[in-house]
Amino acid sequence: MTGDHQTLALLLFIAFIAVTLGITTWVSRNRHGSAEEFYAGGRLFSPMENGFAIAGDYMSAASFLGISGLIALYGYDGVLYSVGFLVAWLVVLLLVAELVRNCGRFTLADVVAARMRERPVRIAAGTSSVTVSVLYLVAQMVGAGSLVALLLGGESEAAQAWTVIGVGALMVVYVSFGGMRATTWIQIVKAVLLMGGAIALTVLVLLRFNGDFNQLLNTAAEKSGHGKDFLSPGLRYGGDWTSRLDFISLGLALVLGTAGLPHILSRFYTVPTARAARRSVVWSIGLIGSFYLMTIVLGFGAAAIVGTKEVKDSNASGNTAISLLSLDLGGGAGSTGGTVLFAVVGAIAFATILAVVAGITLASSASVAHDLYASLKRKHARQRSEVSVARVAAVGIGLTAIGLGLLARNLNVAFLVGLAFAVAASANLPVLLYSLFWRGFTTRGAVWSVYGGLIPAMLLVIFSPVVSGSPRAMFPGVDFHLFPLENPGLISIPLGFLAGWLGTITSPQGPDRAKHAETEVRSLTGAGAV
Repeated sequence: MTGDHQTLALLLFIAFIAVTLGITTWVSRNRHGSAEEFYAGGRLFSPMENGFAIAGDYMSAASFLGISGLIALYGYDGVLYSVGFLVAWLVVLLLVAELVRNCGRFTLADVVAARMRERPVRIAAGTSSVTVSVLYLVAQMVGAGSLVALLLGGESEAAQAWTVIGVGALMVVYVSFGGMRATTWIQIVKAVLLMGGAIALTVLVLLRFNGDFNQLLNTAAEKSGHGKDFLSPGLRYGGDWTSRLDFISLGLALVLGTAGLPHILSRFYTVPTARAARRSVVWSIGLIGSFYLMTIVLGFGAAAIVGTKEVKDSNASGNTAISLLSLDLGGGAGSTGGTVLFAVVGAIAFATILAVVAGITLASSASVAHDLYASLKRKHARQRSEVSVARVAAVGIGLTAIGLGLLARNLNVAFLVGLAFAVAASANLPVLLYSLFWRGFTTRGAVWSVYGGLIPAMLLVIFSPVVSGSPRAMFPGVDFHLFPLENPGLISIPLGFLAGWLGTITSPQGPDRAKHAETEVRSLTGAGAV
């Protein structure tokens, strides 16, 4: 990239960072330090504000950079990510949003512990939430590294590494000083910027083809090097039965995983009522649905305008497809329009990453403090002490995510998020659904459900081609993979449900019927909700 690209994009990066740090500083001066303020922003956000924040939280680097890149590389098979991420919101709207808002206080464990013995359930759910959050954070770190490496020359390993470290440091500052209120406003600003950028790029792509989407698809197929196969299923997931099963596994993970993501569930506690939580989801579905439709246009647009080979040459995983597309749409390398559009899109993508990592870090630090610390320390840990622990936890989680982000920087960000979704669907969703809808569910069932999904999912990932045994693996030089699928969801999600059922039917202690009745009334009516 030219010096003009670098200078303008860096100035825009700095401007966004300055604005968000300003928001964080302003909020930190007006907070009173309570757990409700830190974890839930005082529950003062309107459905529209929270809907924008949810959209900002969900439309991550995986969405903007990764999905478009996968579509540019693999055509039809990449579209699965757009469809899966969008359809998942129906599960959230119909089964989770209102009930979780009524039953919980700050975290997933609050919902489950409402009718179980608290300590074992909180430790299990807290451990699972932190694991999922760290996996999701790694994807954002990789996206940030790819973006800035492209800005600074495309091949700079040092730029990638320092970007990962810088993003990690910023997210710790946002969470430690601003809590949920600052994080929410950062996500709202980012959602507006991202939607504006996506709309502008989509319009420019369609104008390039005179509004003819069919012409766009045909040109993409022609320039991809795969011909009509580019527009048919099977380019990435159709070679053999293993890849077809991987396709099913990924689809299950994407559709079911959203309802188990800790940073999404925590957003339902920032509004005053369950009705407001449901309306928040309606707002977010409108924004998210529009955005994922646009990623399809942008992905095929990158293939048609930039070319699949050029995208792959820039970044083997396709993470830089949007940046290259914006450069071409603005007039090409060296042009003023290209420089400006490239810099703006780069800044929006960077804003996307910073906002999402702040939300994930807050959710995971809340799990450490509110679930793990409160359980291990004493039943009623002091709120101010708990918030202090959450701030320290944000630092530890940030350091962990930085380390893993450096190791995984060659993997596609959408693919990495697919792994996080698989673990969430395996460990968090079964225990959440059982707690809300199964009258006979027990404490042993809850603990077994979490660990019965979490442990197999993590082991299958470790021994999959993602970590070793393939050129695209995290450790390409070694081979200890035993599991053939890249996504564990097909095996680990049923295991999570099965473990919960087995734990319940073998439990020596029966369910607490009175607590279940109380939780059921509370979840459906909101009576007694915080």
